[in-house]
Amino acid sequence: MNFPLFNRPGTIVFLDDDPDYLEMLSLMVPRKWYARLFTQPRECIAALQSEVPFWEADAWTQQQLVDQWRAGKPLVPQILDYWSRQTERFALTRLFVVDFSMPGMDGLQVLGELIDWPGARVLLTGQADDQVAINAFNAGLIEQFVPKQTADISRHFIEVAERLLATPHTQHAQTWRATLNPDQLAFVRDPGVSRDLARLAASRWVEHVLIGDPFGILGLDAAGSASWLQLEPTAGLHALGEIAQFEGMDAATVADIRAGRKLANLEVAQSLRLAPSLGDATPLGSKGALLGAFFSLETGPSGDAGYARWLARQPRRRIAG
Repeated sequence: MNFPLFNRPGTIVFLDDDPDYLEMLSLMVPRKWYARLFTQPRECIAALQSEVPFWEADAWTQQQLVDQWRAGKPLVPQILDYWSRQTERFALTRLFVVDFSMPGMDGLQVLGELIDWPGARVLLTGQADDQVAINAFNAGLIEQFVPKQTADISRHFIEVAERLLATPHTQHAQTWRATLNPDQLAFVRDPGVSRDLARLAASRWVEHVLIGDPFGILGLDAAGSASWLQLEPTAGLHALGEIAQFEGMDAATVADIRAGRKLANLEVAQSLRLAPSLGDATPLGSKGALLGAFFSLETGPSGDAGYARWLARQPRRRIAG
């Protein structure tokens, strides 16, 4: 899987007519994920349909950031401001998990009423329903189905959910892909680079955006602290050294940059009106053609922008109604 250009936590919604099974699902879902539980299809459909305008508004806001970048406004300050203002962005449901076999209205009928809802869909099936689920998958109605009789269903479901939650919505991915040039896209799609970026992102952030100008990843940890992973092709080290020299950095520092031992966050610092700093360069991927260096940012969104703060404000998990 390619490294996701855009990623953030979101809500998971479960729909099952069996309250006991819902409670079991609630217990197996990690506490770092916010989950809502429903037994009534109509109530659940209404809740998800009510989100569609907010999905559209959020996608429009992200596109506006890119449009303003095209007009000459730096991206990094815009993204930090977006995170600061859109403090309820985590409330959008990223994953809907619905039982197929329910009285009155089965899972596929529920999904049929959510054509405009843009999140990922998982169908829970009984032993006799697997062919129905395969047909639904082939028809594009669901991203995955999970048989209830699966051995170690908790582990299996978490693996499925993690994969789907790590996959950005197509519109979001397209929005941020537009900031990358073909060479940058090629780096990101390299399996070794993608693997290393995923490892580094998981070690620091719960949310991130990968951009091309400047080339790197802006991320937030759970507490809402921002940092920047600068990405620098080795072919551009000489030019980066020239800029560092022009900015008044000493000869030893310039030599470290040109040798790929250090990177300087010159463009990000300038866009945030901060003093530039140096970071240790780490090779990414197996080809040695891309380097990365982390930089903590002294400026960032407000404290309420962090996922942990948002999660603490949410009610405890319980069945709706």
